[in-house]
Amino acid sequence: MNFFAGEILYFNKPLHWTSFQLVNKFRYKLSRKLKVKKIKVGHAGTLDPLATGVLIICTGKATKRIEEFQYQTKEYVATLKLGETTSSFDLETEIDGCYPTSHINQELLNQVLPLFVGTIQQVPPVFSACKVDGKRAYEMARKGEEVELKSKTLVIDELELLECELPVIKIRVVCSKGTYIRALARDIGVALGSGAHLIGLERTRIGEVTLDKCMSPEEIDSFLDNVEIETEDENK
Repeated sequence: MNFFAGEILYFNKPLHWTSFQLVNKFRYKLSRKLKVKKIKVGHAGTLDPLATGVLIICTGKATKRIEEFQYQTKEYVATLKLGETTSSFDLETEIDGCYPTSHINQELLNQVLPLFVGTIQQVPPVFSACKVDGKRAYEMARKGEEVELKSKTLVIDELELLECELPVIKIRVVCSKGTYIRALARDIGVALGSGAHLIGLERTRIGEVTLDKCMSPEEIDSFLDNVEIETEDENK
């Protein structure tokens, strides 16, 4: 493998890690293996710290392909708790509202979920990396500043109810770039005449890359020890 010319690697990002931490860990270990001070390493499609799953990491000249991967269809398995909301729409912040759920059943879910399939409008979470006047929305939200984000057009190709143990449901979502599953949880809660927030999220696919093709951070050392590495620098 020639990491300067460019390689594309697939990782299963652990819970509580940022995408950047995983990139940093791999870059550090790769630099030591190659005995260089610097090599380009980047990721395609950020995952929140509270999410796990497929993360594509590109090295060297392959970092030019990051945008290509970001535009590929993604699949997620999301666990939602109905009847409770948080300001971040997930477990990052405390519960800020409780709503009735006694009227919700599988029949209602089967009526509501298909409403989100197709081209939809979605307002991103304020706890997101979206920029407002040059600032990250999440930085403003964490300071208690008011954040107003505009709705974005996106496409949800598939939305399937996998498990229903009310007030907790599990869904599978196939969607386009820019979809916030946390915001989808919020909107599903509203559509059900209740509230909802995300309590678990796993990205199971980007394009044709599935979880079974991914390595864990613990496997980096053995991976680098067992691959044939070309050490020619891209700049030479």
